[in-house]
Amino acid sequence: MSTGNDPIELEVHRSRLLSQVVPVAPQRIAVAGGFTALHGAVLAQDVASVHPLPLWDNSAMDGYAVRSADTATAPAALDVIGEVPAGSGWNPVLEAGQCVKIMTGAPIPSDADAVVRIEDTSAAVDGWDVKTVQVNVQVPAGKDIRRSGEDKNAGEPMAYAGEELTAARLSALAAAGSSTLEVRTMPKVAVLITGAELRTPGQALTRGQIPETNSLLMAGLLAESGIQATTVVHCVDDIEAVREQLAILGATHDAVLSTGGVGPGAYDVMRQALEAEPQVQAVRVKIRPGQPQCAGRLAAGAMVFALPGNPVSAAVSFELFVRPCLRAMQGHRDVLRPTLRAVAAIGWRAAAERVQVIPVVFEHGEQLRCAPAVQAQSISHSVGGFGAAQGYALVPAGITQVNPGDEVEVLRMVP
Repeated sequence: MSTGNDPIELEVHRSRLLSQVVPVAPQRIAVAGGFTALHGAVLAQDVASVHPLPLWDNSAMDGYAVRSADTATAPAALDVIGEVPAGSGWNPVLEAGQCVKIMTGAPIPSDADAVVRIEDTSAAVDGWDVKTVQVNVQVPAGKDIRRSGEDKNAGEPMAYAGEELTAARLSALAAAGSSTLEVRTMPKVAVLITGAELRTPGQALTRGQIPETNSLLMAGLLAESGIQATTVVHCVDDIEAVREQLAILGATHDAVLSTGGVGPGAYDVMRQALEAEPQVQAVRVKIRPGQPQCAGRLAAGAMVFALPGNPVSAAVSFELFVRPCLRAMQGHRDVLRPTLRAVAAIGWRAAAERVQVIPVVFEHGEQLRCAPAVQAQSISHSVGGFGAAQGYALVPAGITQVNPGDEVEVLRMVP
């Protein structure tokens, strides 16, 4: 493991990690019955429409399919010779003065060139069947007909490599005739927890012990990013034991996350366990919180992200470094979360020489406003306020003070 002495820029560290990412191998999955695997997956190749959308000329309304010329002298009485429901393949022949009742989405008879909405008609009923309908308005040719291919022609692009399969996109591709899709599914991620002071939540605590919550934090952040943690492992604070777990997890997963033990101290076992890894680098990044970072590619194969142990530092590190790399593994076109501008509702002291990443809550009104969810000078360990955070304000290096009314760049994490 190489160790950098001088602090490096956020973008430099992130770019180095992204350059080490190996995308998950694509696989072809059937659309029918494949929702669980496909939803949230990322397309590995462009997809075109197999057939026109709509497939055929069809009715946009419930009403009557007519020959528009027969309505030129409306009101006009037309003979109803039958009904075409949605899904019907019937293509009736229409003579002058004839029409058929038609449902929304049903194919238009070849002899019809317009649809009269049912509310623009008066029906004469003979028993249970409508034999004659009076059309009360003149309708032009093409009225309320959806033309074949007016949405997409066969062969037109529907979606592109790097786009995530949302419910809407997956539904559209199925409608366009896709039977299988080549995608990258979520990477396999393991969470490795170390720390002699950690105890299971709810367990009795003695002096110096604290509840172990970072496994919940990491697994939750992964889930909120569309990735389920496949493995959560707790390991004793022993260098060889940690190396053994890294070797096992590194060979069976795409990424391994850990929290804590990355500092320069004698008890920071994660840093020491990673010292034998030539592609893993321990650095100090010009951010607050989250300055100590230890990440790279394990000899066993997986990417490793050894994050700081304080929960806010770990969460910030996940957002800035881990999430972009996991999205790159899955082939996302955009790996960074978009930012927006908000107005500071109150002021706070910035980090000056480093990028300050401060959890914030939002106030809604005529303009988006934000306020710190934690004390600006004790961000990394301010767990209580962090639980209410809705995003992160990103204050550039060189700024010493954020004043009320200043515009700040924010990452919005929740609606």
